[in-house]
Amino acid sequence: MPGAQTCEGGHAQSVPTSFDLLSAVRSARTGSSGTALDVAPEASASAAYARPVQRAQSARPQLHISGFDPRAAGGRQALKMSLRGMPEACAPELQLKLQSDLIPHGASQQSFVRATGGDWRPVFVEFSSRGKEHGQYQISIELISRHAGMATRHWVCTFVILVPRADATLTEIHRIFLSTHKNVRVMADDGSIARVSAPAGEHLEIDVTARNAGIAHLDLSAPAGKVDLGFPTIAWDEDLIEIDMPQAAAIHPHPSRAASFVNAAPESGAQRQVRLFAMEECVLGRFELVDPEAHVLLTHYSADGQDTNGLTRRLSGRHAVIRRAGAGFEIEDVSRYGILLDGVWPGKHKPTMLRLGMRIEFSASIKGIVLLTVSAIMPHGVILHRLDHGARAECYYLLMPDTHPGYPLKAYPASQQAAALPVLLHRDGGFWHLDQITGKETALAPTTPLDKLSRIAQPSRFASDPYPEHWIIRTSAADLYSTVAASALSTA
Repeated sequence: MPGAQTCEGGHAQSVPTSFDLLSAVRSARTGSSGTALDVAPEASASAAYARPVQRAQSARPQLHISGFDPRAAGGRQALKMSLRGMPEACAPELQLKLQSDLIPHGASQQSFVRATGGDWRPVFVEFSSRGKEHGQYQISIELISRHAGMATRHWVCTFVILVPRADATLTEIHRIFLSTHKNVRVMADDGSIARVSAPAGEHLEIDVTARNAGIAHLDLSAPAGKVDLGFPTIAWDEDLIEIDMPQAAAIHPHPSRAASFVNAAPESGAQRQVRLFAMEECVLGRFELVDPEAHVLLTHYSADGQDTNGLTRRLSGRHAVIRRAGAGFEIEDVSRYGILLDGVWPGKHKPTMLRLGMRIEFSASIKGIVLLTVSAIMPHGVILHRLDHGARAECYYLLMPDTHPGYPLKAYPASQQAAALPVLLHRDGGFWHLDQITGKETALAPTTPLDKLSRIAQPSRFASDPYPEHWIIRTSAADLYSTVAASALSTA
């Protein structure tokens, strides 16, 4: 103890003890007083010994996790994650990727942002253990630093969350949690040990605070009587391990943000065009030959085929926007004519979460122009199929750019029609095919042989344009438009 010349076993102590060193570290970090384990004056002399320890700890990247309460079995949880000891040579915004069976859809993505003072703004991860079997669940973390002019860096860590039985007592929860989490300890402060003994026959109200890798030992020796214990939320630090990811100037042989699969002879249930888009915000709107305002160009299909005029003209150039929202995706009406979601108008500029099987009708004022359905909601995108006369003509992949769904791929809600389609992703600037069995990734390009790739209908070819059937027409129209515009300017 501070000020003592011998330890509890009676051995002389001529040098600062580990307790003095760790207490000095706590004093140097917090600069506060009045805590349960204040540093004695004698311990302040050991500050010189503590400085190297403090520097070593601050230089080690760690993820501080707090707010976990194992008592909330079957309820909603919110974990607070903070960064400590990150190097200065990293991006001002770090991408955080999480994977766990506890997280909705199996994956989530957030960002750490550096504040003006140099600290990192914490992020909160929400999940629910409702309906989950009790036991241990892994949460895998990947932290990515990617910024122009700086080398890309990756850190990873994995920790375990305990989901207790619904009928478990607080004492059982606390004991099981400590016994199964060897890297998590209830503590006094910065590696020190706090022992509290309650003698029999006395009334005591004890508040034991444990934090920062210390151990709190509470011994209640009263033979009888009522004992009330309240366990606080648990916090711990996880070391972030930096891994070396090979970087290349151009990994993908055919970078693209929009492309398509073209099937010249589709079988029953297949589409002639599987259109691929990788956009942070994907805009759906009216088909235009020249200067379209949308990414997904919608046209009306009748029993006689495609009609780029007629009812198609009653679609807005920018009709709706689909984007990432939390762990899912949302759609927002930005048009003049409105949309119907399962027959109900959501209101203009009022985002609505997409769900499997949702019917999206363009527009709200005129029926039967375009009718889509959400056929799959993946961790990294959505798949849309048509329910109108264009059902055999096209379907759409709307993917998050430079996002990997992870392997093995977690199960995601999908219709039977979408489950038969290949797993595609966008990474390193281009589209990739992911084999769900082997995990092999194949870069997609016009020269890529597709006959050996799983779930790709044959015969198919990969086109670098999402609308290759209109490419010649659009190119000629654009040239004509440019010629007319130049002629008008010269005449003026």
